[in-house]
Amino acid sequence: MVKNIIIIALGGGLGSVARYLLSVFVQNRFAVIFPFGTFTVNLLGSFVLGLLFGLADRGSLISQEWKLFLAVGICGGFTTFSTFASENLALLRDGEYLYALGYTGLSVFLGISLAYFGFAITR
Repeated sequence: MVKNIIIIALGGGLGSVARYLLSVFVQNRFAVIFPFGTFTVNLLGSFVLGLLFGLADRGSLISQEWKLFLAVGICGGFTTFSTFASENLALLRDGEYLYALGYTGLSVFLGISLAYFGFAITR
């Protein structure tokens, strides 16, 4: 268990630094209000996590330690949106379309609503 936590922590640290650097790099390239940096990070993280899960489904191409380091650690530190996307992918893959729709809709709506509420109560 301790070994797994260390593996995840190392990956998470690298993922967080990569998120910051890529987000700043991309955002500085666009002189607009839209958060292209975070948008890019979220989409890239989702794509990479999809690749990792695809490789993992092919058999023993990726060990459990590498899955923890790459998927939970790096992708989790890079963007939690990738985890959200992979959970929705699992629901869709299992034919749970209503749950996927509910999870997506509620996560987006409630996430934004709660962020607004948190912001509003600090005023």
